[in-house]
Amino acid sequence: MALTPKGYATHSLQAEEKLNSKRKEKAWLPVIGMKLEISTPFLGVHRPFVGRCCQICTPRSWESLFHKHLLSLGFHNAIRVTEEDTRYRGWLVRRLCHFLAISNWKIPSSSPGDFEKKICHSKRVQDVMLQQVPQARGDSPILSQSPAGWRSEVLQVLSQVQAPISLLLVRLCSWALLKVLTRLFHNVLLHKGQVEMVRKAAQVPDVPLVFLSTHKSCLDGLLLPFLLFSQGLGVPRVTWEYQAFTPPLRALLSQLGGIFLPLEAEHVADRNQGALSRAVLTSYAEELLKSRQHLLIFLEKPFSSAPHLSAPGWDWLALVLGAFQAGAVPDVLLVPVGISYDMAPDVCFGSQASSARPLSFWSCLLPICRALGQGFGCVRVDFAQPFSLQEYVANNCSRQSCIRKSLEELLLPVVFGKRTSLMDCEKSEEGLLGLRAAVALKAEEQILVGRLGLHSLTAGVSCSAVTAVGIMSALLLHKHREGVFLSRLMSDFAWLTEEILLHQRDVAFSGQLRALVLHSLTLLRGCVSLHQLSLGDVLVAPQATEPAMRQLSLHGAALLPIFMAEAVGACAINALLVEMLPFLGPTALPADIILSQQELQEKTLVLVQLLPRDFLLLQPCQPAFCYCQDVLDKLIQCGLLVAEEASSERPACDTSRRRFSGELMWKETGEFSDDSDYDEDSGKRCFKISQLDNCFDFFLFLCSLLSPVLRTYERAAAFLAESCCPQPEPAYTEKLQGILLRKAREDGSFEGESVPLGAAWLDAKPPSDEGPETGHQTPECVNRSMAVSSVRTFKELGVLQELPTPAGPKLYLSESFSLRENQESLKKFIQQFIYC
Repeated sequence: MALTPKGYATHSLQAEEKLNSKRKEKAWLPVIGMKLEISTPFLGVHRPFVGRCCQICTPRSWESLFHKHLLSLGFHNAIRVTEEDTRYRGWLVRRLCHFLAISNWKIPSSSPGDFEKKICHSKRVQDVMLQQVPQARGDSPILSQSPAGWRSEVLQVLSQVQAPISLLLVRLCSWALLKVLTRLFHNVLLHKGQVEMVRKAAQVPDVPLVFLSTHKSCLDGLLLPFLLFSQGLGVPRVTWEYQAFTPPLRALLSQLGGIFLPLEAEHVADRNQGALSRAVLTSYAEELLKSRQHLLIFLEKPFSSAPHLSAPGWDWLALVLGAFQAGAVPDVLLVPVGISYDMAPDVCFGSQASSARPLSFWSCLLPICRALGQGFGCVRVDFAQPFSLQEYVANNCSRQSCIRKSLEELLLPVVFGKRTSLMDCEKSEEGLLGLRAAVALKAEEQILVGRLGLHSLTAGVSCSAVTAVGIMSALLLHKHREGVFLSRLMSDFAWLTEEILLHQRDVAFSGQLRALVLHSLTLLRGCVSLHQLSLGDVLVAPQATEPAMRQLSLHGAALLPIFMAEAVGACAINALLVEMLPFLGPTALPADIILSQQELQEKTLVLVQLLPRDFLLLQPCQPAFCYCQDVLDKLIQCGLLVAEEASSERPACDTSRRRFSGELMWKETGEFSDDSDYDEDSGKRCFKISQLDNCFDFFLFLCSLLSPVLRTYERAAAFLAESCCPQPEPAYTEKLQGILLRKAREDGSFEGESVPLGAAWLDAKPPSDEGPETGHQTPECVNRSMAVSSVRTFKELGVLQELPTPAGPKLYLSESFSLRENQESLKKFIQQFIYC
């Protein structure tokens, strides 16, 4: 039984009654001089307005283009087109309303008529052409070929980048896409307040819009332009990968607004053809922004379970930043975009969509035709608050730099068992540098592009709504691996939904609880098994097959960014308990162990430095130590930790004023001043693990969320002894991924040398039949993006090093990690954070 679109737009009766009772309570609240807002976040009754821009990097943008009335504008189903959307009425109009509505949608003027002429005569292209020809008579250069010859070379490169937009083809394809979307999805929801913000941003004179989107499906490149077109925002230019499509399909996408990076632009700088392609590409970006055409850039690659800034996204973002710094436009408004699918069509045909072969027109059309009879649930698209590129660059350049060290200098002593302080240092930003040569930038400019990309990717992921399928997948994968009763599953679904809303993240659904659970189970019918019991309940269990686990992992990964801080803190607690386990008696319980705040912060900081910043979605403006403080606060807020207070000490909740000292009560601590109540005594505070009934289950759930990437790192450390180095990085990554998959298939459980938490907690509180089972090594940890992330981290850590050879750079083991004992030390260092 799937939930109908009408069910998604209604609220449950119980939730409405709760909201009315809160309104009655608000009526008799005494006036105490403060504005009180009471809300009940339950199944979509109270929806947080997500997507506000960073108040540290862009404070002026945070105050603009936003008003409180935008919160109450509600949602709009973009694929529900009726006769009211046209200028006509009647029975014939109701049957042709799609065609009539699209014919009335306005398309702003595209590229100016002299667009190609401006690029050919741009100073950058002229300089490249003059460098490629010999000079004769004094200062006048004589071209080695006629002006028509070099002009044809420029136009040939430009034809690889873009083509004029065909307005007729745009309308025909929009009509066909609307028909397809209505057959695939129940609805495609847009928040009217977010769309209104984007419309106001589009009206700013002489300032173009650049949409920076997450990438969840191959359908995104067609869906987002269609939505912008339907909302009166024109047809944007969409970035695609050149080698991902065959020439006929590439030509079709170009006429619909697609743009591509030419292959020659990736060549090294001393190649003449590569230099010309880069010059044409840079001039094209400048002229594109000058003409105020909107640009859509995908920051990541699809089919990735972990956020990571892709190389094409980095290149296009560098082109936008370069055009702004060259003075082509006074400013650029950047709009992060988040996309959420209940079920993306290409997930069911992942083998075809993720194939290395270029996609043709028929290879894309045939799977869509086969999927027309199926239901893929709902889609939610969120637009974050636009922010000014000019303001971001100015604030970023004026901010003082703190002490930065390489990851090797920070963590290598910790891996080898040496105690070192990481509180005053930040990890270097080598990982933010570009990996390709499509855009020639200095090192500081590359870091600025990396920061901007990470900032925008974090904003896009943060504004993405969580779907019902994502919540159900996370529960089945990380909490009820062995199966659960439907009644218990409904209770956990409501609990997790409320936790998401309390984290100020929105959900992509509303309606009756039972209908939501049945809707998500219907969409996951290929991944779960349902068993009718004689007791009248239904047993729901995830299938143990590799495709089912991979699909559940892909959908459940949407919850990791929401609970990332709590998951990092739970793994840090696990590491502390692993260290204390040899010194505890057989009757000791983890709930009796006192954890020092300083030790917990140090262990958290070690894990934060190990994991990539884009995986943690840690913004460049937020230092790691402040993030660790936030982790501790959230662990206390969620009830996992409780303060341990001695009778002689003042209670932690005492807010009385401390006696003044000779120093000021406030002081600046450098680049990132912490205005919290952290003082000298805060490091001496101690905590205990809570003994609440649901504490153990929630702890396991948090550890399981972060376990796939940590298990991949542990397997990558074990692979060091089997690797045949030196070898190229792609070959090394492919071999590592094969080893990960083989280990997952031949070994159903993870055999570690250290047993986190010990058997004491399990003996004190055994997990129920419906409890989580986290000791399995499933195919969720063999995702290619995680394998690439582990190789990148090991390079920064100094485990792997690059050796330049005539055939290209190759990876080899560093001298320190050629020893088997150091490899075991790295493996144990990662194992301490994994609950198994």
